[in-house]
Amino acid sequence: QVQLVESGGGLVQPGGSLRLSCAASGSSSEHLMRWFRQAPGKERELVASITSVGLTNYADSVKGRFTISRDNAKNTVYLQMNNLKPEDTAVYYCNAFRSFPYGAYWGQGTQVTVSE
Repeated sequence: QVQLVESGGGLVQPGGSLRLSCAASGSSSEHLMRWFRQAPGKERELVASITSVGLTNYADSVKGRFTISRDNAKNTVYLQMNNLKPEDTAVYYCNAFRSFPYGAYWGQGTQVTVSE
C-alpha cells in the first residue's frame, strides 16, 4: 500500500513557475510515477511520467516547460512547471503504478491556478 500526498500548488501569474511535490508513504521506488491533471469540465489527462530508472515522458502540451523528477531515497516525485499558461489551470494528481504485483494509487490532488 502506498499513500501519496501532493503539495506545492497555488496561484501564479502567466509565465511564472511552481514546483509540485508528491510524497509517498512506503516505498515507491519500483513504481511508475505519473502526474495527471483535470481541468473543470474536462477529462483527467496524463501530464508526465517517470519510470523507476528515471525514463521520462511528457504530454506535448507541456514539453519544454515541465520537468518530472524523482528522489527514491525520499520517496518523493516532483513536477517543476515553468512558463505556466492559463490553460495549465487544473487540479494536479500524483499517481503511483506497478503492474506486478498490481498496485495503483492516487493522491488527493493540488490546485494550480494560472491567472493575472
